[in-house]
Amino acid sequence: MKMIAASAKIHPLSVIEDGAVIGENVVVGPFCHVGPKVVLHDGVELLTHVVVTGRTVIGRGTRIFANAVIGGDPQSLHHDGAETTLTVGENCTFREGVTVNTGTTEGGGKTIVGDNNLFLANSHVAHDCILGNHIVMSNNVMLAGHVKVEDRVILGGGSAVHQFTRIGRQAFIGGLSAVSYDVIPYGMLNGNPGILGGLNVVGMARAGMDKPAIHEVRRAFKQIFEGEGSVRNNAAAIRADYAHSVPVMQILDFIAAESDRALSSPNRGKG
Repeated sequence: MKMIAASAKIHPLSVIEDGAVIGENVVVGPFCHVGPKVVLHDGVELLTHVVVTGRTVIGRGTRIFANAVIGGDPQSLHHDGAETTLTVGENCTFREGVTVNTGTTEGGGKTIVGDNNLFLANSHVAHDCILGNHIVMSNNVMLAGHVKVEDRVILGGGSAVHQFTRIGRQAFIGGLSAVSYDVIPYGMLNGNPGILGGLNVVGMARAGMDKPAIHEVRRAFKQIFEGEGSVRNNAAAIRADYAHSVPVMQILDFIAAESDRALSSPNRGKG
């Protein structure tokens, strides 16, 4: 049985399957298809020719544009057909042709997208990805399975991210870049293969970080990547010196955490 709020506006040329839950003030335009295990929270808008399927929850105020497919089965040879989930947060925007898949059993069964994210045309979020908040994925960006993207990351058009890679908060990925290794918070990566060229200083300033704090992060960056020891040893060696600096500690914690991928650096990928 459908559960459709009285204030929802459903175009007669759309299909809402039995079992779907449609919140207050939801708008579903023509030629949309909403599956039987979908929840559309209050204020969600599907413009036209949108498919929302699978066990998928779409957060309040999210807008989905034409030809997007949200909640499709994972594109994984290892998927066993078990029911997995996709959860999308509030106030996200999915532009034309965006695809987001549910999780896989082996990956924990969940794909999670946070709040206030912008997905431009034809971008793709694969199975078991975990995305934070205020992320911008430009046109044709591709995230492979099990990728983790932290808050306020910007991914330039046509960039591609290898499976199991982590991208730290407020990093910037240049257009057409190949992200094969983890990118530290506030890092700036460009090229194919991707090279960590420095820090996203412009983004740091726009986020309200003052000049002394930015200078501290730059000094720590040089100590980590230009020191004589390994990156991880250099990072561990300076931890006590920067205990007062939240952004530097975010970088150091990111480096110290376990990961399936190596770290991007100014040298990795160069001949």
